Parts: sequence; C-alpha cells; structure tokens
Amino acid sequence: EVLTLLVLVSPLLRGLALHLHSAVTGSYIPGTHSIAFVNCLNEHIARDIARAIMDKKLAAYVNILPKSSALYFWKGELEESTEILLLVKTRTSKIGELSNYVRSIHPFEMPEIISLPIDQGNPLYLKWIDENVPRD
Repeated sequence: EVLTLLVLVSPLLRGLALHLHSAVTGSYIPGTHSIAFVNCLNEHIARDIARAIMDKKLAAYVNILPKSSALYFWKGELEESTEILLLVKTRTSKIGELSNYVRSIHPFEMPEIISLPIDQGNPLYLKWIDENVPRD
C-alpha cells in the first residue's frame, strides 16, 4: 500500500517541486507551454478560426502559414489537397479547451489538432504567453 501511494503521489510531488524551484530560481518548467497545429481548408477559414481562438483568449499568438500540399489517407483512399496551417502558442493547460473549441467551429469532420510541448525558449516570450493566456 505504501509503495502504491508513493507511486501515485510521486508525479504530484515532482510537479510541486518543479513549480517551487521555478518560483525560487525564475527558471522555466519544460512543457508549461505548447504549440498546437490546426489544419484549415483555406485562408478565410484559417483567419476565422485564428480570430475565434484569440477572441476566446485560448492563445497568445497564432501564425497562419501559407498554402501547402498535403497527402493523406481518408476513408481508405489516398487523397491530395492544399491546406493552411495554424501554429497556436498557448499554455499546455489550455490544449484540451482549445481542441474542444476548434472542433466545435471547424468545418472539417475530423480536423487535425495536435500539440507539442515547448521544452525551452526565450524566457521573456514564454512569460509573455503567460501574461496573455489566462490561467484555468
């Protein structure tokens, strides 16, 4: 029982220790922020979704990358299309809410919404994300 309790509490204690260390030293906790990738059919849809994300304060910054070619399997068939890609910079804690919101407004049946944690970066930029994306 004690071993099970230690295993369950260990991630919590590690997280608490990292936050305490970060507060004392001013260092960055890897994974606190993320970049989400969202594909869009065209620039108009991309701009509408980007603006909606910003209006909801689910991100501090959204890049709208120009048209690119895409190859993918859909319903067993190889498809080829063009798409616009959004790069959404936000708190990792907002990824679930961001994903749910984008799915609710996106015209695709199954939009691409994936994220990667930010391991390191410019501390001032990462602080700026914090200042512009409210905590949960």
